[in-house]
Amino acid sequence: MEGIYNIVPTPFDEAGAVDEPSLRRLVDFIIDTDVDGLTILGFLGEAAKLSEAERAQVIDVTLEVADGRVPVVVGATAPALDPALRHARDAADRGAAGLLVAPPRTNRPNEAAVRQHYEALAEHVGIPIVVQDFPASSGVYMTPTFIGALAEELPSCRFLKLEDDPTIQKVTAILKANPEVVVFGGLGGNFMFEELQRGVAGMMTGFGFPEILVSIYRDFRAGRQERARETFHRYLPLIRYENQPGLNLPLRKLIYTIRGAMDHAEPRRPYPALDDVTLLELDALLAHLGLTTPGPVVID
Repeated sequence: MEGIYNIVPTPFDEAGAVDEPSLRRLVDFIIDTDVDGLTILGFLGEAAKLSEAERAQVIDVTLEVADGRVPVVVGATAPALDPALRHARDAADRGAAGLLVAPPRTNRPNEAAVRQHYEALAEHVGIPIVVQDFPASSGVYMTPTFIGALAEELPSCRFLKLEDDPTIQKVTAILKANPEVVVFGGLGGNFMFEELQRGVAGMMTGFGFPEILVSIYRDFRAGRQERARETFHRYLPLIRYENQPGLNLPLRKLIYTIRGAMDHAEPRRPYPALDDVTLLELDALLAHLGLTTPGPVVID
C-alpha cells in the first residue's frame, strides 16, 4: 500500500440523500486521474452522518465502479469497539482492501485502551488497518514510540495516516522508532513535498485535483525531485486554500462540482456555508492557475 490514495467525498442530492449517480461519476473521475487507491467513509466522507444502510450503499457502489482497478480503503472509525468491529467486518466482507481507523476517544490518555482497540480489530479482521493519527479530530495523541511499537506488535497495523502537526518532524520520529511503519501524509497535502523527503510512502488525503498530487509523487519517486518541487510550489496556494480547517469539505465538493464530477456541492447538514467572497477568491485562484477548463490537468 503506497502512492496517492484519494479520500472521496460522499455526494448528496438536493434533498440530502446519497446521490448515487454522482457517486458513480465521481469514483470514475478520480480513478481516471491515475490515483493508486481510494479511501471512503473517512471524516471528510461524512461517515458520521450516514446510516448503516447508507454506509453499505457507498461501499457497494464504490467497489462496483472501481471494479478492481484500484484498492479501496474503507473508514471504520467508531467511538467504541463494538461498532468499530461491526463497521470493519462489514467493509471487509464487502471487499474492502483495507480499513482506516482512528483511535477511540478516552477520558484521559490511555495507551493500553488504544492498543486493545487495534488488537481486537487486527484479530477479527484479516485486512490491513491504516491507523489514523489526527488528534484534532480524535482527541487522542499517539507518540512516535507508541506508533512504532504498535506496528511491530500488530503487523496489519503498520500503516499510518499522519495528521498530527508538526507532521514533518513526526515522520522522522516515527520512522526512527520503527522504519517498517508505512506512513501516509494527509492534511490536504499541505506538506507533501517535505513529507516525501522525510520518507512517507504516499499521501492519503482529499484534494479536488488528485492528478496534481499524482504528478508530484511520480516525479519524486522517479528521481525528478526538482520537477516535483516546482509542481508542488506552483499549486500549493490552491492546496492551502482548499484545506482551510472547517471549510475544506465544502470547498472540495465545490471544486468537484465545478469540474463536472458531481452535481451538488453541499455537504449533509449541518455544515459551514461558503460566503460570496470565498467563492470569488476560489474563482480567482483557479483562473490564476489555469484550472478553469474541463478535463484533466496537464502538468508541463
